[in-house]
Amino acid sequence: MSASRGNKRKKHDAEHPDERWLLTYADMITLLMALFIVMWSVSAVNKSKFDELKSSLHAAFGHSSILPGERSILQSTGSPSSAFTIIPSDMPPKTAVQRTFRQLEQESLERVRRQIEAAARSEGLSAELRTYIDERGLVVRLLTDKLMFDPGRATLKPEARPLLGRVARSLTAVANPVRVEGNTDNQPISNALFRSNWELSAARATAVLEVLRGHGVTDRRLSVAGYADQHPVASNSSVDGRSHNRRVDIVVLRRVK
Repeated sequence: MSASRGNKRKKHDAEHPDERWLLTYADMITLLMALFIVMWSVSAVNKSKFDELKSSLHAAFGHSSILPGERSILQSTGSPSSAFTIIPSDMPPKTAVQRTFRQLEQESLERVRRQIEAAARSEGLSAELRTYIDERGLVVRLLTDKLMFDPGRATLKPEARPLLGRVARSLTAVANPVRVEGNTDNQPISNALFRSNWELSAARATAVLEVLRGHGVTDRRLSVAGYADQHPVASNSSVDGRSHNRRVDIVVLRRVK
């Protein structure tokens, strides 16, 4: 009798194999549906469709951490659709999506740039900091003379830390990678601390990176580079030119090409 029951139980179990694969299948179908919705949203110049796309992206871009008094990426002072570039109806869906995300990232970088420039003004250090946006992303240029380091040294001066702290807090509002680049002039250096400008530039960039880490910029976003005198922005033949070449650039790298 018990053997018969055991055989029935085994037969019953065989009729219901492991169905956990259905969870993965369901997730895949959900992602495909989301992709088709985005493709449909940008398939034609239609205000209502753009509004739907705006709503779907709002969770990812509109609620990012921002500083008090600042607008989120999707908060526009213009018309409801002014946050988006008008996309031709014959544009391929993939290209249209890339253009939309590229514009959102551009607006995000511009917002961080304004925050950093405001921080420099409030600290009275606007003359020591420059910002611009290029093909790499947002570049925050800090001149090392007077503000950052003593000649031939890579220990941050105390007066540089408040501004760097505010720069770091602005960077936490975006998720882009951040590369800290050290640069020097072409005057040779060889002392007990650094054998060359390569070592000096890398050490100065690392010192700035450590401040960013200490104010909440996560390790996985950070990288460091020391370029010595290989990327001058001015002529090294003058005192003023060499002063501009001695700098640390904080580059917020683009994620959308």
